[in-house]
Amino acid sequence: MIEVLAKLGRGPVFLAGEVLECVITFTNPLSASSTSASSEMLAWASAQIHCQFHASENRVALPPSDGSKHDVQAENETVFVPNRGERGQCILSTPPKILFCDLRLDPGESKSYSYCETLPVDGPPSFRGQSVKYVYKLTIGCQRVNSPIKLLRVPFRVLVLHGLKDYQFPQDEAVAPSNPFLEEEEGLKKDSRLADLATELLMVATSRRSLHLYNISNTRGKVGTFCIFKTVYKIGEDVIGTFNFSEGDIPCLQFSVSLQTEESIQEEFQRRRGQSISFTVHARHQESCLHTGQSSFSLPIPLSSTPGFTTNIVSLKWRLHFEFVTSGESAETCLVRGSQSEAVTWTGVEQMEVDTFSWDLPIKVLPTNPILASYVSQFSSTNSITI
Repeated sequence: MIEVLAKLGRGPVFLAGEVLECVITFTNPLSASSTSASSEMLAWASAQIHCQFHASENRVALPPSDGSKHDVQAENETVFVPNRGERGQCILSTPPKILFCDLRLDPGESKSYSYCETLPVDGPPSFRGQSVKYVYKLTIGCQRVNSPIKLLRVPFRVLVLHGLKDYQFPQDEAVAPSNPFLEEEEGLKKDSRLADLATELLMVATSRRSLHLYNISNTRGKVGTFCIFKTVYKIGEDVIGTFNFSEGDIPCLQFSVSLQTEESIQEEFQRRRGQSISFTVHARHQESCLHTGQSSFSLPIPLSSTPGFTTNIVSLKWRLHFEFVTSGESAETCLVRGSQSEAVTWTGVEQMEVDTFSWDLPIKVLPTNPILASYVSQFSSTNSITI
């Protein structure tokens, strides 16, 4: 028996273009009955990264896959096929790397191997939507002599920030920011600089603030104004906006604001022409606001959500969806006097005419630092199997 343990050193979330590093440890556990004859042998081990794509048959019409022309040996259990047994199509993969050949482990002995691979920058982000899914995995294949291959899959999340692949690092390392107290290998140094560059680009893109003021009105007149100071955010940030109903001519009885994503399939891949867009609500604020002069809301963008992106098959966009309930009468008629005594009590009317309308405001949502996203990831940094 051999235990195989795979550990992602920095966490299970990465930016496209970063170097994924995984330490894979093979151990022959020591037991009370272990003898010199209890040594274990592995013929070889290999590792490879792939992205698996799966689409809903009810919503997506895909062209015939080239995967139907795969090698006939792929059905053989002694051939390393990372996505064997998984649903969907493998749309992206890195070249397989051999970790070792002919490994012998005595009882209680263990050996570790480091696997490093740069994540492709031209792939889609990790995404689990209502119509499509993009899932990234690192697969480690191990085989004993004359035995089937055993696969250890390590799922991880990929965030895509456009513009990183076109950035050229300066040739003069002396002008590049560095930490003099740390000695890093060249690959790790460039990887950390890539993450620092992404953090800087995101900070610049999401820190720009300017007043965006919108008039809220229906067919009968002005309801109020809405104010927001930026429309570009990172996942993990809060979307904050304010309302001013004091200058409105039409009383607003209630409003709600939903933070939503809209998942749309490109026209050439739609199962039915003109099929509806899929919406997902990530946060919602609702408030009764009759006789309220000003109000505000704060909606958090979950760190586990997917930033906006577009591929040849699907597009994901973010928006704020507003719904307003307004009175069909003036503000004075929304209250009635309940007593003629000196102590006046005002109560709401039992029935009144209302109007409803909605409004959508597009916003842009970008990735964040992958280390921050790792704190809430559903994936584990450590995975293991026994063979």
